[in-house]
Amino acid sequence: MDWNPAKFDVPEAPDKDRFHDFALPETLMHAIHDLEYQYCTPIQSAVLPMSLADYDVTGRAQTGTGKTAAFLITMLTHMWEKPLERPLPPGTPRALVLAPTRELALQIESDANALGRHMDINAQCVVGGIDFQKQRERLQRQPVDILIATPGRLLDFINRRDIHLRRVEVLVIDEADRMLDMGFIPDVRRIVYQTPHKRERQTLFFSATFNDDVMRLASSWTIDPEHVVIAPESVATDAVDQKFWLVSADRKAQILTEFLQNAPPERALIFTNRRDQTHHLFRLLSRKGIKCEPLAGDVPQRKRLSTMNKFKEGELAYLVATDVAGRGIHVDDISHVINYDLPEDAEDYVHRIGRTGRAGKTGTSISFVSEDDAFNLPAIEEYLGESVVCTQPEF
Repeated sequence: MDWNPAKFDVPEAPDKDRFHDFALPETLMHAIHDLEYQYCTPIQSAVLPMSLADYDVTGRAQTGTGKTAAFLITMLTHMWEKPLERPLPPGTPRALVLAPTRELALQIESDANALGRHMDINAQCVVGGIDFQKQRERLQRQPVDILIATPGRLLDFINRRDIHLRRVEVLVIDEADRMLDMGFIPDVRRIVYQTPHKRERQTLFFSATFNDDVMRLASSWTIDPEHVVIAPESVATDAVDQKFWLVSADRKAQILTEFLQNAPPERALIFTNRRDQTHHLFRLLSRKGIKCEPLAGDVPQRKRLSTMNKFKEGELAYLVATDVAGRGIHVDDISHVINYDLPEDAEDYVHRIGRTGRAGKTGTSISFVSEDDAFNLPAIEEYLGESVVCTQPEF
């Protein structure tokens, strides 16, 4: 059935930008309509006017602010406006997205295919933990327009001459601070040097923080970029009811179990700080008859993908995850985030609670504060710019 743009009627609203306001391709607007997007998020409103005009952009924004859609809309519009005369050879992308974790990379691939569903666009992902040969065969089967990759696996393909980056027109470096923390920057630098010179490509550079190290990277890989800042507290906490429960370390498991049994959330993401704690908590909850699954770096990739799909589709209500695994979780109807362990990094706290209260909805975060991790609380208060009140568990 032919799509009629007249069906996509979004009224003008004060202080809000519509996707209609950016003269996007009709095929892209069709996908935006399918996804039920109406108004731009703050990061989209700030980035799109510059990125659609081919400027380099550096953006400070948390996960969950809509930046993925901002750079994908930019790429897809660029390709529609500048079609190729003939297909490029296999393994030669027009756009490249570098992400620190396979979960985030796979999520970006899913979003790219959703936004490009009515365009003749092929987005593919290459990440570790998935069969190398299968990824290689997929790359050779048809030209790839948008390539999403983690640095290590991408270098494997580059070294084998299966991927060539000489025709990249748009480069996105996502969560640069996390890649710096994970030691990926030497690999990223090698990859960037494989792409055209920064004057011959557009570069979009995103990071949750911009310290001196991140600023140096941004300045070396971009040309006179427009800098966009979305304050974490304005996007990550306004829609989230934050609770801090005082719980002794030896009663955390009992309190969590009783909460899930007596006041069960509709859908909850439970964060721990370590892989072993993730598996321990999963086994404990399972023994109590609470259906959940673990998501950690040592879980086989096929199992992780299956677990993520069940969580997204609503077949699984509770997920126990580490921070690295949790980075790729983009589900709009997570009702609760539970910090079983307070994160050691205050930024991770905002990343975690940003998993709920998304897409115009409200959410609840519950953080257990015990004698083992209470010393992390002052840094969180400083990062939020406000003091928090600890209470006894309520349910």
